[in-house]
Amino acid sequence: MESTLATMQDAELVLKLYDLRREETMRRARHWMTAEFNPQSFEEVMAVVQAFGTEHNAWFRQVTSYWEMAVAFVLHGALNGDLFLDCNAEPLFVYAKFRPFLAEMRKTTPHFLKHTERLLELYPAARERVERFTQMLEARRAAATS
Repeated sequence: MESTLATMQDAELVLKLYDLRREETMRRARHWMTAEFNPQSFEEVMAVVQAFGTEHNAWFRQVTSYWEMAVAFVLHGALNGDLFLDCNAEPLFVYAKFRPFLAEMRKTTPHFLKHTERLLELYPAARERVERFTQMLEARRAAATS
């Protein structure tokens, strides 16, 4: 992706995205997604995905759709990608968390995290971060099973 300088509008949008992340329910959802929900299998992911009406299902949908929306801003040129990636590692962490289950998940939800995947195709530095997150998460999974 060709890099251009970020504008004040880009900075304002990044700050708005940050502000939205601070909302109380979103903060709880993000904490659950990043710190508490550590699926070991596709079945564990699907148990949450299919648990309609539960808090965990709502949080799962809230976090994944929030980050996919934010990434879409980059993909459609509304937000400078370099600035976005400099300020946000969480969507890459979320992608890495579900990466082992993507092929299976996409059998029923073909577009799950597709925007983030496209971002990784365009930004090599983002791919490198996902690789680091993937290694960290694999070590966590291994520790949890031993």
